[in-house]
Amino acid sequence: MAGNTHVVVIGGGYAGVMAANRLTLRDDVSVTLINPRPDFVHRLRLHQLVGGTHDAVVAYRDVLAERVRLVVDTVTRINAAERHVVTQAGGGTLDYDYLVYAVGSGSSEANVPGVAEFAYPVATLEEAQRLRSVLDAVPATAEVTVVGAGPAGIETAAELAEQGRRVTLVCGGVLGPYLHTRGRRSVAKRLAKLGVTVVDGSDTKVTAVTREAVRLANGRDVTSEITVWAAGFGVPDLAARSGLSTDTEGRLLTDETLTSVDDARILAAGDSASPSGLPLRMSCLNASPLAARAVETVFSRLAGEQPDSLHLSFYAQCISLGRSAGIYQFANRSDVAIGVHIDGGLGAKIKEKVCTATLEHLATEAKKPGSFRLHRSPGGGAKRRQLLRAHGVEAPAAADRAA
Repeated sequence: MAGNTHVVVIGGGYAGVMAANRLTLRDDVSVTLINPRPDFVHRLRLHQLVGGTHDAVVAYRDVLAERVRLVVDTVTRINAAERHVVTQAGGGTLDYDYLVYAVGSGSSEANVPGVAEFAYPVATLEEAQRLRSVLDAVPATAEVTVVGAGPAGIETAAELAEQGRRVTLVCGGVLGPYLHTRGRRSVAKRLAKLGVTVVDGSDTKVTAVTREAVRLANGRDVTSEITVWAAGFGVPDLAARSGLSTDTEGRLLTDETLTSVDDARILAAGDSASPSGLPLRMSCLNASPLAARAVETVFSRLAGEQPDSLHLSFYAQCISLGRSAGIYQFANRSDVAIGVHIDGGLGAKIKEKVCTATLEHLATEAKKPGSFRLHRSPGGGAKRRQLLRAHGVEAPAAADRAA
């Protein structure tokens, strides 16, 4: 393999592909991407897969640089001391000089009785495909209950309702917790128009799921022939199993350059990264910038320079509400929603543009590595420092910086 520095990227999602592509900017770096699937999952469209309007799969040849070696396998352990990863197929090992940890996120483990037996999560391709098959096997009149009113739950509920399904959305709290009050009203109005029954309030947390119903904390049973579980995301436990430091949710703990606090040869990006124990919101919005920053840290190390810290600002959350409506909720640089949003048909167009542009960024980076602009957002670094100080956090230094 050409090159004298080998970088292994674990995870072929938005962050992993962006990192792998950007690494090819240097001719003296060779890149291996390890992913359990042979195709790229366009996760932003998984709710469309459930609704039957998209397959949410893209060939890697369309988004991955030719110089990147793709290994279809699962990493079972990282051996930081020996600088290699152990893969599932035959227990083989693969050496690295640097490692980018971009394993992403999946369905959270729910400690709610009956969820494992009777509910259908939607956070991964296989889960969404399974749910699609279940829906295809029942009449359109079957009562569907979606648990969780974040973006995944809202999008799934709207998509199914637009297809003529009878849908109840159980919030377990408020509808769209991230949204501003004005945005929340807009989403509620759209869901009502689609015929979605929204069950919200502090006493609507789910306490149990049965074959025929969802039981709430207030004692009410919501009839449900198919229960969809969209109540949050969790991260794989690979880092913890490998003896690396993680936050309480299992994300790899890093400093502000996205370097593991245990090993300067290991970087993290995307949903599985926890800079200073204060991770960014899980989203594709953050995946590519974090991946690009992690790669720039690798390049700085190779050049013997001090890596830069995070300078990210936030600006929005985008949610589809079926094929003909959506909402683009603006936010401030601290990632708090403000009273400005775009909804309706224009909101749907913006959401569609986000979905297509996300792939375009990856494809462009594959052909022209370094083309994704890593903005030093005005005030982004200051906002991050304010957040750290507010939590009494001194960004932990990565081990062995000169490695």
